[in-house]
Amino acid sequence: MSDRRTVAPNDLSAFWMPFTANRQFKKAPRMFVGAKDMHYTTSDGRTVLDGTAGLWCVNAGHCRPRIVEAIATQAAEMDYAPAFQMGHPKAFELANAIVGLAPEGLNHVLYTNSGSESVETALKVALAYHRVKGDGSRFRLIGRERGYHGVNFGGISVGGIVTNRKMFGTLLTGVDHMPHTHNIGKNAFTRGEPEHGADLATELERIVTLHDPSTIAAVIVEPVAGSTGVLIPPKGYLKKLREITKKHGILLIFDEVITGFGRIGTPFAADYFDVTPDMIVCAKGLTNGTIPMGAVIVTSDIHDAFMQGPEHMIEFFHGYTYSGNPVASAAGLATLETYKEEGLLTRGAELAQYWEDALHSLKGLPHVIDIRNLGLIGAIELDPIAGAPTKRAFSAFLKAYESGLLIRTTGDIIALSPPLIIEKHHIDELFGKLATILKTLE
Repeated sequence: MSDRRTVAPNDLSAFWMPFTANRQFKKAPRMFVGAKDMHYTTSDGRTVLDGTAGLWCVNAGHCRPRIVEAIATQAAEMDYAPAFQMGHPKAFELANAIVGLAPEGLNHVLYTNSGSESVETALKVALAYHRVKGDGSRFRLIGRERGYHGVNFGGISVGGIVTNRKMFGTLLTGVDHMPHTHNIGKNAFTRGEPEHGADLATELERIVTLHDPSTIAAVIVEPVAGSTGVLIPPKGYLKKLREITKKHGILLIFDEVITGFGRIGTPFAADYFDVTPDMIVCAKGLTNGTIPMGAVIVTSDIHDAFMQGPEHMIEFFHGYTYSGNPVASAAGLATLETYKEEGLLTRGAELAQYWEDALHSLKGLPHVIDIRNLGLIGAIELDPIAGAPTKRAFSAFLKAYESGLLIRTTGDIIALSPPLIIEKHHIDELFGKLATILKTLE
């Protein structure tokens, strides 16, 4: 007699869902069962317009034929190849394609399986780089308040979202944080980059003075802080960060997990802001969300520093079983080809003005205290309900789903980041429905 438990197929209790109000969800599940281009299909047969590119990742839209075919073909040809001491052609081909999109000088790629792993990899590279250069006293890592760098220990240490940090002990030591740049008092309802706040970059100088630059390995920031509610950097802010880090020999890491691959109208945010970091962290849009994959793009200076000593020795003791996985590599290649064929890496720039005007048309609606935008990213900040933070925005999320619209909320902020294939009539529908929903919120 078998002692295996029999669990009904529709029993929802086994799956402990990530970043989800599990009890609320399982009382009234919201299930997607299909997707195509700009829309999801729900389990009850409704069509839902995707206003968030899944989770900031489906930049080319859903179930694109070239990507689907590449995944199926590769899975049938070779499902897996060892990632250590062995290779397969597509991993190298994809790395070349990524480097071809990256800013000048960023010439080498390490593969991961997610944005969180990409951040951990970049932080380890930074620490190891200074060590192999004979500068091992550089051990400190500097993040930013309200920064989101994934959920692993390194990422939440340099990250600055309190709820992601408070339950997990002392985290990494030797970490400090710059202030965030969000200032509703001076920059509310700004279109694009805010005028006020570039001087906040000089807070890095204060931290450098406090700890001494010889102890600081790297600074990591999101060019546009996404998961905390779309915080657009003030004009000149990132350039000042780059100047300060260069002056003190500190590596600058851009976390472009969200901004990479066309989100703000250029291949990377580094291109948009004309600031070249020492490393770019990416994931999400790399495979259009189809297969987990991330990457860290590093300069030749960083890569070459490790290429010393006997040639038969491993240069960097780091990696993952699935680094450069064949099926993920095939998905990545097909994704980048789709972006290129359809001009999606710059389409955000073409639609940015129409998107901006539609988004800012919500100004003046009940409870709206700020609106922010850049490229095809938008945020609507709502006045919280006294004593019930997050409730107003979550109510908007539920109403949107019932209205056939997928949005994302973080705190009392509605965040929007649609697939880059979005058309003007989709934008009209999205903000038309949102306007109706905002008018009904208590």
